[in-house]
Amino acid sequence: MTPNSKVALVTGAGTGIGRAVAQALLQDGYSVVLVGRRAEPLNAVAQADGSGRAHPFCADVSQPESVDQLFAMIKDKFGRLDLLFNNAGLGAPKVNIEDITFAQWQDVVNVNLTGSFLCAQGAIRIMKNQTPQGGRIINNGSISAHAPRPNSGPYTSTKHAITGLTKSISLDCRKYNIACGQIDIGNALTELSARMTKGVLQAHGEIAVEPMMDVQEVADAVLHMAKLPLSTNVQFMTIMATNMPFVGRG
Repeated sequence: MTPNSKVALVTGAGTGIGRAVAQALLQDGYSVVLVGRRAEPLNAVAQADGSGRAHPFCADVSQPESVDQLFAMIKDKFGRLDLLFNNAGLGAPKVNIEDITFAQWQDVVNVNLTGSFLCAQGAIRIMKNQTPQGGRIINNGSISAHAPRPNSGPYTSTKHAITGLTKSISLDCRKYNIACGQIDIGNALTELSARMTKGVLQAHGEIAVEPMMDVQEVADAVLHMAKLPLSTNVQFMTIMATNMPFVGRG
């Protein structure tokens, strides 16, 4: 690592949006810490890149001890952190809200919201004390941070909460030269979202196939946000398949 190289942390980096963003950052010259709960997909990303700048690390972002170990490693190995992409997330079963179990609710909240909070805390503690001071945090919101899909109560609740977390970090960390923004993504084609090409439940109760966009477009958008000078911030960006049923939903 050279003194001028930038260090990024991507959570949920083994698959989907996280993998695409990690690959874009690596191609742009970042050293990237790839975080997830499963070693195999993280190692696959690192091996496919082959630059030696991809650093897989297994962690559960919902667990404070695991997050502490992650950031201790980053501080010891790199001595700084320039970018956190808070991406790790999961959803609950698509059932009526009254049928969600407490355990299912808690799992989603623990990963999507608490995990983002814990990782932001760890990043802020490094960024505010490094030289030069500062860095950037980008939170993965969702179209669901604006409008829910049917039967998505836990996921939608956490994504609305991410918006509050983004605003609070942006406000409270200005004094440390830390910029915080949010990207709200709609219908990016990944392994997890491929089912949408076969039909998705709509607000009026019918199933409809929805347009999708290439996940690389999301990666490029995150990279654009990441490469801005810290004097400039994209506070909120919505990127989506042009014809997806979001504007005018309901």
